[in-house]
Amino acid sequence: MTTDATPRPQDEAIERTPSTELVVAKVWELPVRVVHWTIFVSVVVLSFIGFYIGTPFLSTGSDPGFLMGGMRAVHNLAAFTFIAAILARIIWAFTGNKWSHWDQFVPFAKDRRANAKDAFRYYVFLSDDPPHEAGHNALAGATYFVLFTMFLVQVLTGLALLSLESEGFLASTTGWVFSIAPIPWVRFLHHLIMWLTWGFVIHHVYSAWLVDSDAKAGLMSSIFTGWKRLPPEDL
Repeated sequence: MTTDATPRPQDEAIERTPSTELVVAKVWELPVRVVHWTIFVSVVVLSFIGFYIGTPFLSTGSDPGFLMGGMRAVHNLAAFTFIAAILARIIWAFTGNKWSHWDQFVPFAKDRRANAKDAFRYYVFLSDDPPHEAGHNALAGATYFVLFTMFLVQVLTGLALLSLESEGFLASTTGWVFSIAPIPWVRFLHHLIMWLTWGFVIHHVYSAWLVDSDAKAGLMSSIFTGWKRLPPEDL
């Protein structure tokens, strides 16, 4: 006879089953959310004005130089806001919570590499099981690492191009860029990264919506509130 004190096989199976109860966790801290939206707004402004600077399409009236000068001023302001947001995110990668930490963006750990494989299978529709991570899954984290590397190149090429307008600190610190590539190639790279960034934005919104619709953890809303609904084992 099986007593209450004797574990039954079906009880053991139930104990090993992931919990169906969800807990609410503050995953994205306020600095992460502020940086996220600051970068997004900066990219929108920089892209629109940068495209205009390269291909003027607005009526300039009797003084075309005034409009172009104003556009360049706004572009520069948005650029330095963008730089400040990137620096803030890099600092927070060393001072924030575990989900914003730098090791979430480089899959060094064995379990993160395995998670990247699972995430890849999900994104290419070979699996119906979404990645189980409170923060970024390993594949998304690696993608962010590539994105921020592009951002740093974008900043460097942008500052180098800005240094052409005047001599001084920028020219002395970024002028070496033109010893590697001529001005047209630097402009081309700066422009190309803009389009690659928008390609990422489109994929980012789609993949976030896809994971949120399957995992139902509040992924889309969490970038506004910071909170997610998760099984305890995902924390």
